[in-house]
Amino acid sequence: MQLVREVSGVIDTDGARAEWSFPAQPDAVRIARHAVRDTLRDWGLEPVVGDVTVLLVSELVTNSLRYASGPIGVRMARIEPGDGMPSLLVEVSDPLPDPPTERAATPDDEGGRGLQLVAGTARRWGTRRGRTGKTVWFELALSG
Repeated sequence: MQLVREVSGVIDTDGARAEWSFPAQPDAVRIARHAVRDTLRDWGLEPVVGDVTVLLVSELVTNSLRYASGPIGVRMARIEPGDGMPSLLVEVSDPLPDPPTERAATPDDEGGRGLQLVAGTARRWGTRRGRTGKTVWFELALSG
């Protein structure tokens, strides 16, 4: 897998999980999109899963950039939850402890749709506090 130079740290990419840390800079969204897309392609996942994952990661990293300062973590793992259906778990973390607020965007709003997209697309999603911030996570179903 070829990695983009601007990633501040590739923590792991072993075929079932990948984790990166991106600096809170304007190009973080673009760099995260490329890292996620390349990894999912290397894993051989369906292009539609890649497209949806890249869209949702873009939205969550954009939110992190807008409201938090500090590094932005992105983690992906292929999992098999208790129901036996393979899934892709994706987490986006930042140092701001406040959970994101889902809001109803009007047709004229330029923002405010990120969490709506996550909620409407993901099989499950949620947030959790960490020692130094929060994580927004979502799970997408993978076909057999």
